[in-house]
Amino acid sequence: MQVILKKDVENLGYANDIVSVKPGYANNYLLPQGLATVATESAKKVLAENIKQRAHKEAKILADAKELAAKIEAFAIVISAKAEEGRIFGSVTSTDLAEAIAAKGVEVDRKNITVEPIKQVGEYEAVVKLHKDVKATIHFSVVAAE
Repeated sequence: MQVILKKDVENLGYANDIVSVKPGYANNYLLPQGLATVATESAKKVLAENIKQRAHKEAKILADAKELAAKIEAFAIVISAKAEEGRIFGSVTSTDLAEAIAAKGVEVDRKNITVEPIKQVGEYEAVVKLHKDVKATIHFSVVAAE
């Protein structure tokens, strides 16, 4: 029996894949759980059209993400924190970095920024995930506040 997967199913396939499974597995698990639909001719045509439209949208989203990555990587970010003898009181985290990027005019969710908590004054880098295929590396410096 052929089914079209609506969601990723481990050891079977990814969303929008057409896979062959035993009828019992499809009727007793995949279909009732909403993980798949029966792969009729009309369902296959609808799937093909949806994939074509989604590919166009994904290409635009990917291009926008690459453009945003280039813009973010060009930023010169300086974060000031209270410090004494090079040690920061507290730490600089992804939240602080997200606020610094937002001050430059670009909104980035702090959850998409990967950086270790910083406890020293100096130069650092962080990775911002903008898309599943696009990551931007940000170089920033932490300085002692006057």
